[in-house]
Amino acid sequence: MKYCCIRGVALLLLTGACLPGIADSDGAPASPALQAAPQEQALPADATEIKRPWTTSLYLENDLFGETDQNYTNGIRLSWVSPNLSSYRDDPAVPALINNVNDRLDRLLDFRTGLTRNVVVSLGQLIYTPADRDATALQVDDRPYAGYLYLGFGFHARTSDRLDSVGVNLGVVGPAALGEQAQDAIHDLRNIKKFQGWDNQLRNEPALQLVYENKLRLFNQPLPFGMQHDFISHAGIALGNVGSYLNVGGEYRIGWDLPEDFGTSAVRPAGDNSAPGSGDTRLILSDSLLYGLHGFVSVDGRLVGNDIFLDGNTWRDSHSIDKEYLVADVSVGLSFLVRQWKVSYGQVFRSREFKGQEHHHEYGSLSISYTW
Repeated sequence: MKYCCIRGVALLLLTGACLPGIADSDGAPASPALQAAPQEQALPADATEIKRPWTTSLYLENDLFGETDQNYTNGIRLSWVSPNLSSYRDDPAVPALINNVNDRLDRLLDFRTGLTRNVVVSLGQLIYTPADRDATALQVDDRPYAGYLYLGFGFHARTSDRLDSVGVNLGVVGPAALGEQAQDAIHDLRNIKKFQGWDNQLRNEPALQLVYENKLRLFNQPLPFGMQHDFISHAGIALGNVGSYLNVGGEYRIGWDLPEDFGTSAVRPAGDNSAPGSGDTRLILSDSLLYGLHGFVSVDGRLVGNDIFLDGNTWRDSHSIDKEYLVADVSVGLSFLVRQWKVSYGQVFRSREFKGQEHHHEYGSLSISYTW
């Protein structure tokens, strides 16, 4: 059961040549639009193109998909990515501050050809618990109980093969983050036994995190049977009392009609990378069912400076535990497009985060994006 999604990815990729609209039953490619590397597609006669698209995304991560209920146990985020602000540069309705940020980032990032700009607004919550749900006393050899509720503001500057993201997350860690209430509601809904040690959670603390991440599409090439593959690298830095780290990684994708975006989204900071670029089938409104299918493998490694969910409160005494300074995530999954929708699911395997942790952690990550 726990590895069914991985087997499913392999099965779907191996049998994809038999899927309607991707290839005929004899294995010959059936749709010219799906045969080669990304290119501008001719619009169907009944189609219109979304000129100034918004993208709304919902992200759900939970370790029940990994048949556990501990450590990073639940994450949720709702985000909105604006249309390309470049087309609004002379619009008096756009605040001067945004255009000033545009100009400064243009000079800082030093690339302009084909540049688009987007504002990102997100609302999210993370929940962490130790392993023993029945213990009411402080579990000194396990991680603290913690909830984190935040509002994020970000800015994207992108070309067809590069995405630079800067952002700030403002929120609260502690009881005010409503981690206990959110987890209890989920457990009530699924008739799961509740955790009893929330009285030991981290204390209330204002939370701030500044984030920058760069993504590069290093290649995008055609393959036989109308397939294609690409690789997207990423590298970034985060600073704040919530967490500070350097991270680096990448994502390999293989399938049919890869979306013109920057990979599979996740709840982590700077994870909003699923908004479509020009030529993406999600920008086409049509009665035809345009879609793509691909599998992915992604890796992210972090050099951790501070982590409030392990180090404890910054200015007050609280439960803490010695952390690991090097942490890695590996995700394997499947993504598909249906008209203006992109749906992705990945199984994430995370290395040990603190000293004495018995084993690596595993959870599922589901993202659903809609462009309108």
